[in-house]
Amino acid sequence: MKQYEEQLKLYANQVNDALRERLRFRPDCEQIIVVDAMRYSLLDAGKRIRAALVLEFGRLCGASRESATALACAVEMVHAYSLIHDDLPCMDDDDFRRGKPSCHKAFGEANALLAGDALLTLAFETAASASLDAELTVEAVKALAKAAGVQGMVGGQVIDLAYEGREIPLAVLDTLYALKTGALLRVSAHLGCLAGNAGRELQEAADGYARAYGLAFQITDDILDIVGDAAKLGKPVGSDAENQKTTYAVLVGVEQARQRARELIAEAKKYTAKFEDNGFLNWLADLVLTRDH
Repeated sequence: MKQYEEQLKLYANQVNDALRERLRFRPDCEQIIVVDAMRYSLLDAGKRIRAALVLEFGRLCGASRESATALACAVEMVHAYSLIHDDLPCMDDDDFRRGKPSCHKAFGEANALLAGDALLTLAFETAASASLDAELTVEAVKALAKAAGVQGMVGGQVIDLAYEGREIPLAVLDTLYALKTGALLRVSAHLGCLAGNAGRELQEAADGYARAYGLAFQITDDILDIVGDAAKLGKPVGSDAENQKTTYAVLVGVEQARQRARELIAEAKKYTAKFEDNGFLNWLADLVLTRDH
């Protein structure tokens, strides 16, 4: 619906403005090349789905705009860092991201590595600056750290690399997706709830939504890597096959993967019943099934 499209744009603009402020450095500073690499990969990039989850769950739980925005920025910094590192030659070795050269192609491998490191550390500085009670701030920083680390994104990447060139069991693939993609989406929902100091019932509903949403999102990514349009995706299709990765769509076929994504989105939408004003969350879930990039 038009109103929800506009809401997603408003969330994206809100976060983009805040991120731009966080990366305001003097143009003559000695480390400007890394700052430029950080800006290149972070600013005005993507739909800001993760930030939107923070802001929407924050809105539904009564969070202040300031605290929710700081946590949304922190999540987007972690996401941008992960994409920079994923694209490196030692990882997925992708030359393009969102229709332009990957960070390491534009700034060199060393500067890209440092830009990713700098975004990751800035994320925790940003999360710690959220206007929350001390106890909630500590919980938010701990949750973000866990989602980014070996129990989250890093752990997922380790599994991903370990199974390159060989078939991965479906159960292990589910774990990979839950860590590499799902962890950051789940913590986004969790941080929004924390910003509003939500009770356990709402936190569990938000987590259930994000867990199902995250798996559906990654399965759709797999499908698009096979049947997607490179121009819309902003990167070449077929990179999974080129890197000898067994994805969900490869393992069970595109049609069965689509059916699994539909089931997961239906599951995600069940959790939104706990929230009175759930139209945006349901629309965002449905968007996964129709996305083309």
